[in-house]
Amino acid sequence: MKRALIIRHVPYEGVAGYRAPIEAAGYEVGRVDVTDPGFASLDLRTPDLLIMMGGPMGVYEQDSHPWIGCQLRRLQPRLAAGRPTLGVCFGAQMIAAALGADVYAGPHKEVGFHPVKIQDNAGKSPLRHLVDTPILHWHGDTFTLPAGAELLASSHLYDHQAFRVGANILALQFHAEMGEDERFHAWIEQWPESVIEAGGDEASLRAAHDALGPTAVAAGRAMITQWLAELG
Repeated sequence: MKRALIIRHVPYEGVAGYRAPIEAAGYEVGRVDVTDPGFASLDLRTPDLLIMMGGPMGVYEQDSHPWIGCQLRRLQPRLAAGRPTLGVCFGAQMIAAALGADVYAGPHKEVGFHPVKIQDNAGKSPLRHLVDTPILHWHGDTFTLPAGAELLASSHLYDHQAFRVGANILALQFHAEMGEDERFHAWIEQWPESVIEAGGDEASLRAAHDALGPTAVAAGRAMITQWLAELG
């Protein structure tokens, strides 16, 4: 059986709705937290599929989180080899940084449900499943587009919402995995100030989650199903 490894940067940011299509594609799913004693010695080149999830830290906060630099150094040879890798939010920023891009604090908090604009060149890409579908955004950092990367999606606030390198490396700034997972409510409780800074309020965001979440997750699962089927 193929092996997928999820890197979890904080306990309340897991693979959520993406687990079902990953398992359906025949992967045995394992997980490692960056706080696990054995994390620093893992060879990140070996899993058949590597999934890096989100987190509230910034890639540039390596003094506070020394594991970030360690993870980046071990990620670079995997990406250079074109091994199947998915990054979500902070995970996408880690892919960008490992490929030589700049990651930095953006001018706006982007928190809430709204669609992304799929680039014309990405019409047949896995992101076609997200067209006109409001999906969850929750971030304040952004990145330059790595050299050789293909931009797949943008939003009204941030140009760089998704990119890929070849068929095997996919970076998603948004959270199309979230919409049916109770951990969403932990996000609100953990970062209520982010909701306010983005111009929203907790009640409206919870209502949007209940109304839009299932459709968002269904679209996210279809996207990941196609991506996994097209891996080289």
